[in-house]
Amino acid sequence: MTKKPEKRDPLIYPLTFDPIFKDYIWGGRNLESQLGRKIPDGTIAESWEIAGHKNGSSTVRQGPLMGKTLPAVQELLGEALVGSRNRNALERGRFPLLIKLLDANRWLSVQVHPDDAYGLANENDFGKTEMWVVLYAEPDAEIVFGFRAGIDQQGFVNAVATGKIDETLHRIAIKAGNVIFVPAGSIHALGPGAIVAEIQQNSDTTYRIHDWGRDRETHIKKALEVLDFGLIEPKPVIPTVISSNGLHREEIGHSAYFYTERLSIPTGGVFRGKCSGETYEIWGVLSGSIRVEWSGEPLQIKAVDWVLLPAALGEFTIQAIEQSLLLRVRTP
Repeated sequence: MTKKPEKRDPLIYPLTFDPIFKDYIWGGRNLESQLGRKIPDGTIAESWEIAGHKNGSSTVRQGPLMGKTLPAVQELLGEALVGSRNRNALERGRFPLLIKLLDANRWLSVQVHPDDAYGLANENDFGKTEMWVVLYAEPDAEIVFGFRAGIDQQGFVNAVATGKIDETLHRIAIKAGNVIFVPAGSIHALGPGAIVAEIQQNSDTTYRIHDWGRDRETHIKKALEVLDFGLIEPKPVIPTVISSNGLHREEIGHSAYFYTERLSIPTGGVFRGKCSGETYEIWGVLSGSIRVEWSGEPLQIKAVDWVLLPAALGEFTIQAIEQSLLLRVRTP
């Protein structure tokens, strides 16, 4: 007797989202001019691409779940969306990650994020480990990341008291393709002339330390309690090459919260994968365009956009319609 194929759940399919836009003072219009994104009028600093936070939740763009927010989808699908590795996300009612695009036209504040223990105890929110993938950088673009050599906690406290914080900060020139991994506790700031894709824990807790003369609140006491003063002159990530059937794959981010690869797939090239119930996958198309094939209707994604593959999706392929640069994010 021929076994009948299992009936496919119509609510399990590749999900794309309409983003949430943030108009913070340091933003601009480069998401439109440099990335070709359609954005609202005015200053746009951040586009929350895949988000399920109290400060902003993206909505499903297509299919049976169209119009539902990510938290509503998670509540409806449960483990079929996030996978068995993320059962704690179901217990806490929050999707594990938040994916953003950031357009810096002025310096972001010098800031630090707490870890989970401190964030939950003091803010009723998670900590934030994050990473940046630089998509665009003007020739003189730079970031603040870590402290200069010779700076310790007391030296930094003295600099705060005398208004010389800038003299303690380690700056790094950046270019497109650079990857910066920013663990909780890292002092950091994104500088003018840069667009980055940010992969982060689903948190919006930030302690502002220095704001370049702008009249905004700072959080020095809490910052001093969470800063990692051992982060001295760190460098961008050196990718680790992964061999995979002729495709160029590299590991660019690995933490307890996310594992990130960057893939370059030539026209017609194919990546084959499977969401077998352990974790969802998020794919970002940084350049080019792809077709996502699975047991249902294929889906085409072009730069710069993202797709969330539910943990219960099953086998899938990513085929490059043209030469494409992609990010792949999973729970380790």
